[in-house]
Amino acid sequence: MATRTVTVASAHGLHARPASLFVQAVASSGLAVELSKGDKTLNAASILGVISLGIEHGDTVTLTAEGDNAEAVLDQLAEIITTDQDA
Repeated sequence: MATRTVTVASAHGLHARPASLFVQAVASSGLAVELSKGDKTLNAASILGVISLGIEHGDTVTLTAEGDNAEAVLDQLAEIITTDQDA
């Protein structure tokens, strides 16, 4: 199992647009990816789930994936989260 803990860079957090980019990348990876904020963990392929976490700029989240190429997938997902998608 691979894990990454990253800080959200988007100025307005993971609202609709950056959350959509993130969820699309999760879905295209073909892996089961979990997203955690605090004590809440959910399926990262769920746009409603991701938005429901209320992830704001500067929040720290943890990504977890299992399977072939999990490290590379998490690198890609971490890049999306650590890039300001609102710029």
